[in-house]
Amino acid sequence: MKKIVIMASLLLAGFSLYAQQLKEDAATFAKEIKQPGVQVFDVRTAGEYNSGHIANALQADYNRQDEFLERVKYLDKKKPVYVYCLGGGRSAKAVAWMRENGFTNVVDLEGGINAWKQAGLPVEGVGIAKKQLTMDAYNSSIKTGWVLTDVGAVWCPPCRQMEPVLKELLAKHKQLKLVKVDGGNDTDVMKNINALKLPTFIMYKDGVEKGRVTGVVSKETLEAMMQ
Repeated sequence: MKKIVIMASLLLAGFSLYAQQLKEDAATFAKEIKQPGVQVFDVRTAGEYNSGHIANALQADYNRQDEFLERVKYLDKKKPVYVYCLGGGRSAKAVAWMRENGFTNVVDLEGGINAWKQAGLPVEGVGIAKKQLTMDAYNSSIKTGWVLTDVGAVWCPPCRQMEPVLKELLAKHKQLKLVKVDGGNDTDVMKNINALKLPTFIMYKDGVEKGRVTGVVSKETLEAMMQ
């Protein structure tokens, strides 16, 4: 009986060590991120992300701890998270932190996006030069009626979490127009309207600001700004 207990303990310890050290090569990583519910997490800088990223990846700069800690809390700890950086250094640290803080299934891309590219796998965003939204265009878009400005980005975890809330809000309030400001591109507008945190929501009535909130909020919180 004692031998069985010892063997079971060793097996569990071995499995735990395996889980803690889990890295995958690019081909395996690419196959497994196609599974339903998988979250792909890019821990490079926004500039690196914009130079080419894996499709549908969320982003937070690991070296900016305030940004990383703010965004990582909006990932689902119970669902798989597949993490990568440029060469594997930052992602290894991010994965270690996540495992120590309650994430149950975290996988590190061995060799980072460099290995991904060397394997001939596709990246998005390469060579796409997107024109910035101008202040004139922005001011024109908010000058009439009820307008909600959404300062966010597709790669921002809390922004992604707000998508169903905004959809429900717009379905209920047909008179409300949504204006999107790209948090990874429209930096001049963001600076001018003092909206540097993602996501930021600003409510206007005929061009006059009626309220603003940041982060993940409820539909009711957004509706309250229309009172």
